Order: sequence, then structure tokens, then C-alpha cells
Amino acid sequence: MTDEAKQPGRDAAVSLREITKETLRPFLKMKVAEPQKNMVAPNAVSIAQAHYEEKAWFRGIYADETPVGFIMLYDDPDEPAYFLWRLMVAEEFQGLGYGRKAIDHLVEYVKTRPNATELKVSHVKDLSGNPGPFYEKLGFEYTGEVEGNELVMSLALL
Repeated sequence: MTDEAKQPGRDAAVSLREITKETLRPFLKMKVAEPQKNMVAPNAVSIAQAHYEEKAWFRGIYADETPVGFIMLYDDPDEPAYFLWRLMVAEEFQGLGYGRKAIDHLVEYVKTRPNATELKVSHVKDLSGNPGPFYEKLGFEYTGEVEGNELVMSLALL
């Protein structure tokens, strides 16, 4: 984004909105910081996966009217544990609290879902700059589970 005046600040209202064919392009262009590229799939891959997975629920993260990131949930009402499948905030919008606010909105959404008792997330272990500390600040705790090469964390919703 080249127009500095249009960049949202820390006090921007964060919302999760459906991504449509009219709003898709900015999400496809978003990139994370170079050291994070091995931590989260590109949004194009996530959106494609979501279209072939009936339990995928995904939204664009907006700060005021500016698209700033992407979030995706594995939404299975038959299970008490819902899973934060993807979270990405574009490099130029990191550190402004948008990811934290997006997770807060996601938690509120999951609390409305059938049988929901926890929200889980995982991250690659032993990777410099992994998001574990970010999730811990939000109340997630390590479960001791390992899926593939990822450590699982959980946030109780009750």
C-alpha cells in the first residue's frame, strides 16, 4: 500500500469478513515477513484448500476498511475441539494488534458453535520466530500433543 494516509493504525476496528470474488485480490497479494514464509501457507493455497474442505471456515481480516490478513478455522460441530487452521497478517500490518483482535473475534465465533469447548492451534517446533509465544499471551497452553512436526496448543472456551 503506497498511500500512507490510508494505512490503519493501532486503534483501527478489526473485523472478520467473508472473502468474495470482488474482494479476493488483496488477499492473494499478501505476504508475510521473509522468516515466516515456512510457517504459514500463502493465502492462495489456503483459499483453494478451503474450497475443497467442507469444514473450512475462512475470513479476511480487516482493519477498518483495509484488508490486513487471513484466518481459517476447521469448523467441525461434531467435535468439541475446533482448530485454528491458518492465521496470517501481512508483513506491513504486523505488530499492530490485528492478529490478537482477529483471534478474539474467532474465539467469540467458536463459542457460538455446537459442542465447542476448546480452540486448538499448532505450530512447527524448533523454528526460529515461531508463533508459540504469541499464542501463549492469548491464553493458549501446550497440550503435549505433537501432530507431524507441529506442537499443539489449546485454549479452553468454558
